[in-house]
Amino acid sequence: MSDWRFGLLDETGLRLFAGVAAVLIVATLVTWILSLTLRAERHESLISNLKLRVGAWWAMVLMLFVVLACGETVTILFFFALSFLALREFITISRTTQRDHSALVWMFWIILPIQYFAIWQHWYGFFAVFIPVYAFLFLPARTAIAGETKGFLRRTATTQWALMVCVYCVSYAPAILQLPVALEFGKVAADGSAIGSGGPAGANLLMFLLIVVQGSDVFQYIWGKTLGRHKIAPKVSPNKTVEGFIGGILTSTALGAGLWWITSFEWWQAAVLAFVSCLLGFAGGLVMSAIKRDRGVKDFGALIPGHGGIMDRIDSLCFAAPVFFHLVRFFFTAA
Repeated sequence: MSDWRFGLLDETGLRLFAGVAAVLIVATLVTWILSLTLRAERHESLISNLKLRVGAWWAMVLMLFVVLACGETVTILFFFALSFLALREFITISRTTQRDHSALVWMFWIILPIQYFAIWQHWYGFFAVFIPVYAFLFLPARTAIAGETKGFLRRTATTQWALMVCVYCVSYAPAILQLPVALEFGKVAADGSAIGSGGPAGANLLMFLLIVVQGSDVFQYIWGKTLGRHKIAPKVSPNKTVEGFIGGILTSTALGAGLWWITSFEWWQAAVLAFVSCLLGFAGGLVMSAIKRDRGVKDFGALIPGHGGIMDRIDSLCFAAPVFFHLVRFFFTAA
């Protein structure tokens, strides 16, 4: 392969985006055909929702393409923005008081920037422990100084959980860019690369994870709508079914195996990583659904038409990204 690059996109990445665009073109055509063939008065809601979802996917894919083409710094800033917006959505539906204001200021304007600055600087040893150790201990202490003890445990647990999920877990997505991958277990990559030099190879890893995890959400929805009969947790997420879960996970695992060529994995290694990532993605979606039911809301927000808020779209990524990062780093890198 040539050394041609466009930001973090090499020829492999560009071919991958071309494939994604082809899938979206098919989805757009299917939606258009359905809008012409189905009776509008009976299926107006379905058609409208499909149009919103497909249009939003076009926008999100185009945005990701531009971000990766602009390089690592812009990509990290992009995920920084996603974390900020997700954290805002999470806190908005949470029960916080005026006495929590100082802790929230620290979360949004100090801890969040520090976490992403550490990733930008490739300080793995720091960003891996900064939030789960230092911020975790600091936030309840800062809240205690405010002097409000009523609901203290619930309030501090809420802020800590919000920070872990919306910032710490999401930040592992851009950190994937820094993972060079060996060709075999325990062997250094062929080009002798080290941690922090992922480049286009790291971008391909990130796209692998995004396609597999987001694809799992879509496939679970499709299988659930067509074959779903047995609900997994009806009080938490009425639309999640056993059939949708099994069909979505297996289909996405096959998709991951088929995408082995964009990574340095063997096809079966890609399948295993896809399977684990999809399981975690399902867990993330289920947990976030439980939080929304607890707070009595349908979505975290309404920023993305047809999808809800930022957190509604990246809930599966929150659980999948950290584990995927550490599995790849442990088994496939020289570090």
